[in-house]
Amino acid sequence: MARIVMKFGGTSVADIARIRNVARHVKREVDAGHEVAVVVSAMAGKTNELVQWTREASPMHDAREYDAVVA
Repeated sequence: MARIVMKFGGTSVADIARIRNVARHVKREVDAGHEVAVVVSAMAGKTNELVQWTREASPMHDAREYDAVVA
């Protein structure tokens, strides 16, 4: 049995159909007996939206605040 890390970017989870597709991929690996860790990015466009909100809330934000938003 292998341990697998599966990472899916924002476009991969952009809508419910794509989320279901991701779930199928993960299930296939679990069904094959693998231990799976799943890493999912924010949905398409959401990171940019959060960054913009941060800038609007405080144009003087520091690097730590920015890092917390994009992490």
